[in-house]
Parts: sequence; structure tokens; C-alpha cells
Amino acid sequence: MRTVNLPVAYMPLVDAAPLIVAREMGFDHAEGISLDLRPAPSWSSLRDMLAFGHVDAAHLLSPVPVAMALGLGGIATRLSAVSVLSMNGTVIAVGTQLAGRLSDQGYGFDFANAAEAGAALAKAAGEVLVFGVPFPFSMHVELLRYWVAGTELASKQVEIRTVPPPLMAQALAGGEIDAFCVGEPWGSFAVDDSVGALLLPGKAIWTCAPEKVLAVRNDWAETEPHLLGSLMRAVWRAGRWLSNTDSRTTASEMLSRKTYLNVSPELIDRALMGEFTVSARGEQRYVDGFVEFFDGAATFPWRSQAKWIAHQLAQRNGIDVSTAERQAARVFRSDLYRRELSGLGVETPGASEKLEGALPESTAVASTNGSLILAPNVFFDRRIFEPLG
Repeated sequence: MRTVNLPVAYMPLVDAAPLIVAREMGFDHAEGISLDLRPAPSWSSLRDMLAFGHVDAAHLLSPVPVAMALGLGGIATRLSAVSVLSMNGTVIAVGTQLAGRLSDQGYGFDFANAAEAGAALAKAAGEVLVFGVPFPFSMHVELLRYWVAGTELASKQVEIRTVPPPLMAQALAGGEIDAFCVGEPWGSFAVDDSVGALLLPGKAIWTCAPEKVLAVRNDWAETEPHLLGSLMRAVWRAGRWLSNTDSRTTASEMLSRKTYLNVSPELIDRALMGEFTVSARGEQRYVDGFVEFFDGAATFPWRSQAKWIAHQLAQRNGIDVSTAERQAARVFRSDLYRRELSGLGVETPGASEKLEGALPESTAVASTNGSLILAPNVFFDRRIFEPLG
């Protein structure tokens, strides 16, 4: 069958898996398209590849299209997040010096309790604490700032610097940063390189953080609805395949190839299985659902998620919060998600917004077929975010 070539940009991270799997497993060809996956050296270059039309879609940091809609970042191209590619999947790591001080204090690196980790790090760190992040507009930044503000770390002078994900370990080893927040496998890479220790998974701060989205330009979505639908269906099928535990070893091998992440399958397997080595001493920790590609409506682009991101950005940048939330709601396209995936019988929520942080346990909600169960959705400080009208 003849297929249409579709250029798509991505960063070499575990959470690019739905795009890589869609290509390698032939889900793209089944939908009449051929994914031409193009790696980017940095998030800024990836954003520009999409914004300026060099690719038709991208694996993108969830806050980027929201920031662009708010006039932040210097590029005015309007983007749509048509689905969430991955939920969670990030880690916070500290350098060996800080890790040593934490150990000397008796901190056990439980890799679970964000409040205790913040208190311990505040005690171990100096007055200035420098974090590396992949991009200024990222869930990494939002989770870090939210965590810092809600713990004893608020008493510190916290600086945030941009470092490309593959260079995080090098920056940590060189003393350019004290700690970092990044997507896997680059946190585990730093542990294996004996330059850092894992302190927290991002999931410990917010259990349902939309990490990456499948983003397209608004004009392309309007002029190429058939290609958009084919892309969304192929990626959805890939996410469903990834949700099967029997698929993960195969997925790790796919992603590890030189063409994609170019790291060992074992490093990737840690993220997919949630089984981590958190220090050079070999301490093991398990995180259930460390990164999620499918279950619990993980791929649904909730407008309330976009509003939470916009709320944080607006407060820091002097933008009217109500206006920012309204603009952000138009970025996460729950309408397109329902339109393009309904033919597959995809179970979609009856609502497009929810209270973020209000589900302490798995909860059944109104949905297309009445059988959708959302995953627990809580912030570490148990605050609840209610979107403005």
C-alpha cells in the first residue's frame, strides 16, 4: 500500500517511545502514513523545526505550546497538543557531593517522598542551589518550582539553567549544576557514570503530570485532517502496545538502537519497568507506573492540564491568570482527540476538564462506554487545582 511520508521531530528520550514504536511496529503504515522520525539536538531546535514547517508534527514538552499561546518564548506560531504522548517519566538527580552529604545526614534515598526529600536537600545544600533542566518551558521546570515552593527549599536561592538532556551528566560532573530534572534514560546514565544519585521521580511531585505531547501546527491540522487522524491513530495504537508488560523488553531493544537513543537496552528497561538503580552503591527502588503511555486515559489532552500549566506561567510572567487559562484551554485539543479516535472505539472521558490533584485513588468516571478508570491524581502537598471558568 502506498503511504504518505510524514516528517516528525523527536528528542532521544524514553518518552518518545510511542512514535518510535508506531514506526517500528508498522502502526503508521496501517494508517497509510510513513513516519519520518527526525532527532533534534535540543528542545529549542525541535520547537523551531515544527514552528517553521520543517516537520509536520513533534514530540514536544507539554508547556511549550501553552507558552507560545501566551506570547512567551519569542515565536508566535500557534500549536495544538492533539494528544498526550507520555505521563510522568522524569527524575531529579543530585551530584555526588550533595548525595554524600545527604547520606551523611542519614537520608535513605527512598525515591518516593517529595516533602522529605525537599527537607533533606535543603539541609544538605548551600545557600545557592543550581538545577539543570532541558528547556525553560517544560514540565521539569514546573515540577521543580512547585516542589521548591512547597518545601524547605523555598528558603534557598534556586537557580535553573538549561542543559540538553544528553549533557546533564557531564554538567553535573563538571560542577556547572548541583542537580537536575530530566527525562530518562539520562538520570540513570548519570548514576551509571558515577556522577550522581537519583533523589525523586517527577511522579512523586505530581502523579499525573502530562510530560510530552503530540504537537502540530494549527494550520496543518486544519488543512490535513486525514493525515492528522492517521498520525493520532498510529500513535494511540503504539501507546496501547506499550501498555502490555510483555512488550517492554522488545520496546527497550527498539529504543536502544543507534538510530534512536543509542544507549543500552538495560538503561531504557529501568524506566519502562520502573525498576531503578538510584546510586553508584547499587541501591534499588521501584516506581509503579513511572512513565505511562496509555492506561487511565493517559493520552487524553485534558484542558485542565493546560490550564494548570498556564496558571504557573502566568503567575511568574505577570500575565492575567484568567486570560491565560482561557488561551491555554484552546491548545490541548480534546475535541480533535475525540473526533479522530472515536472510530477506534477509544474510551474517552465525558468531560474535558477535571480538578487536578483531587483523586487520591483510582476512580471510575463518566465516559464513552462507561468503563474508564482514571489513575490517582495528587500533588505531593495535597493541594487541588480548580481551573477558572
